[in-house]
Amino acid sequence: MIKAFYFICADGFLLRFGRSLTLLVFIFAAVSVIARYDVQANDNWPQWRGPALDNRSDAVNVPIEFGMDKNLAWRFEMPGSGGASPIVWNDRVFITSVDGDDRIWLFCIATTGDELWRRQLEGKNTNSRDNANSASPSPCTDGTHVWANSTAGFLECFDFSGDRKWVVDLQKEYGRFDIQFGMTSTPILHKGVLYLQLIHGSMRDSEPSLGYVVAIDAANGKQIWMQERRTDGTRENKHSYASPIIYRDGAHEFLVTHGGDYAIGHSLEDGSEIWRCGGLNPPGRGYNPFLRFVASPVFADGMLIVPSAKNGPVLCLNTSLSDNVTDKEDAFFWKMPDGTPDVSTPLVANGLVFLTRETGALTVAKADNGEVTYSARLFAGNHRSSPVYAEGRVYVADRNGKILVFSAEAEPKLLATNDLNEETTASPAIVNGRVYIRTFDALYAFEHGSQE
Repeated sequence: MIKAFYFICADGFLLRFGRSLTLLVFIFAAVSVIARYDVQANDNWPQWRGPALDNRSDAVNVPIEFGMDKNLAWRFEMPGSGGASPIVWNDRVFITSVDGDDRIWLFCIATTGDELWRRQLEGKNTNSRDNANSASPSPCTDGTHVWANSTAGFLECFDFSGDRKWVVDLQKEYGRFDIQFGMTSTPILHKGVLYLQLIHGSMRDSEPSLGYVVAIDAANGKQIWMQERRTDGTRENKHSYASPIIYRDGAHEFLVTHGGDYAIGHSLEDGSEIWRCGGLNPPGRGYNPFLRFVASPVFADGMLIVPSAKNGPVLCLNTSLSDNVTDKEDAFFWKMPDGTPDVSTPLVANGLVFLTRETGALTVAKADNGEVTYSARLFAGNHRSSPVYAEGRVYVADRNGKILVFSAEAEPKLLATNDLNEETTASPAIVNGRVYIRTFDALYAFEHGSQE
């Protein structure tokens, strides 16, 4: 048995490490600073899940209560629905939306609420089940360019004036997408490179998965590398709607993809596989052929939280990994046998893991050992958006347009229920004291003391 020791991290909670992870502990003091990325990006919300891809905002003076008649800075009417989350850089907000049965738009909106420009994206809108459509992946930006794609499979780059710089037809380059509800995975931007996971394939057991991991030069749209992503997943499990993340700390930096029954770590240099973790849908008599992944992993404080689907397990991995870690006890801090979110990405904050399930239930667990401290149903209806942390609070939107705000504590206290009365599946963006919410009808900006 590996003897364990404990280390108090920057957020003030205990992490349990095995003897083999000593090096990680000693360099861990740098983790929080490095993982939060650079200062300029951290003052913005440049992509889905924020500057560090962890759903956490450093904004201050964020309103708790808001609505049509309280703390409303502005409301921008959208031409159609969409699940994409807004992104923000300085005085600009970017969002995608469908328009009717065919068109897909990228909007550039000033932080005053005025439209600066809109550009039609390549391809046609496709509606799928549960009111999802082609405006599902979120855009990203580096402050000079913005990149957008849709389930139509075109990845496009625009400058801040709205001039299109390049377009890549992903289905032409990497094969026709064979996925039930559209390729909704959001590309992520890191050090001038766009990383995509394209995990799909025929639901016939006789045909293999068509999983690829791709790195594209953000400046010109040229492929840097492509790697096959092989799994033994079958049926619907060949399909993934999750999005990749970049894990960074003082000792490690790698890409994480999620789908086909596995979370897999890849080299940023060439996409080669560093490690893989199964156990999310164990093979055998209990194998679920319909356990496709939608929720994405998230990292914080030297750990990687990996969800599954449909009330399956949640795994908490350490980040010193290699080869197949599925059956390696020292690769895990803990395992939760059930209770995973099906769609919503987990949140780690204040030494706690927040799991918001699609049924409206919230589960809170200690990050160091997985002990559940709270479990209750918050929403009357279901939800799809991911929770976001700011100023000791968690913000999460339900499907019917209620945005709940509760304390980020082991036993959360409900602080506010803000009802917009409009359907939403997008995750909030919180930056510069503002809360941005995208409903199926409009994009909202809320801040203290504002009223339209």
